[in-house]
Amino acid sequence: MKATITHQNKTFQVDLSKPIDISLPLSNTENNPIAWYIEKPQIEPVRFGSWVGSVNGGATTNFNNIFFNPHGHGTHTECLGHITKEFFSINQALKTFFFTAQLISIQPEQQGEDFVITKNQIEKALGNSNPEAIVIRTLPNLEEKKSKNYSHTNPPYLHEEAASFIRESGIQHLLIDLPSVDKEKDEGKLLAHKAFWNVKDVNDLNNDARKNATITELIFVDENVKDGSYLLNLQIASFENDASPSKPILFKLL
Repeated sequence: MKATITHQNKTFQVDLSKPIDISLPLSNTENNPIAWYIEKPQIEPVRFGSWVGSVNGGATTNFNNIFFNPHGHGTHTECLGHITKEFFSINQALKTFFFTAQLISIQPEQQGEDFVITKNQIEKALGNSNPEAIVIRTLPNLEEKKSKNYSHTNPPYLHEEAASFIRESGIQHLLIDLPSVDKEKDEGKLLAHKAFWNVKDVNDLNNDARKNATITELIFVDENVKDGSYLLNLQIASFENDASPSKPILFKLL
């Protein structure tokens, strides 16, 4: 179904029948991606004595509890409350859900023992585009990203200067296929997070910190999706928490 959408005083045509889901599902299997040294999610029936919330167990409905961590168990969207002493909720930070987006593919550069996405790479890949959201697909784009245990693997990350450039470009929403925009073991510096949200002091928040900007991590963009301009629908669950599991959807602009 083709639709004409007016957004930010610009008109776009998209085919709503061809969504491109770039989220990773959450499951209680070994195929679930994991980060930050935790175990896989738990999805299991509620139990009251001999009663089990499972149709297979004799109940009339399936009635499961789910135990998971949004940061470590799959695609999630977070706000600056992830790193601040003051509480901020992703449910309050994200109030609109459609954005112009630019998908770019970047092979991180080796710097010592690390692989880093640099400012120059971001600047070159964006070119003259001016999107509200940036979607970063790292290369090589291996299928193992969908089920990888990232703990203790020192994944690639975003250089502080690259995060600052993204902020200074006016981009409000950053999406990436890594467990974090920052180095896994960085002594708590969180340089890219702070640069993107413009947070100077996590204990005493500056007035120009970006309270409505978001970071989405652990996405996956299939090989057959080409770099270029898209309409992004960024869907979250209504958690009053710093982060929520999310379902970002891309629509190719016609």
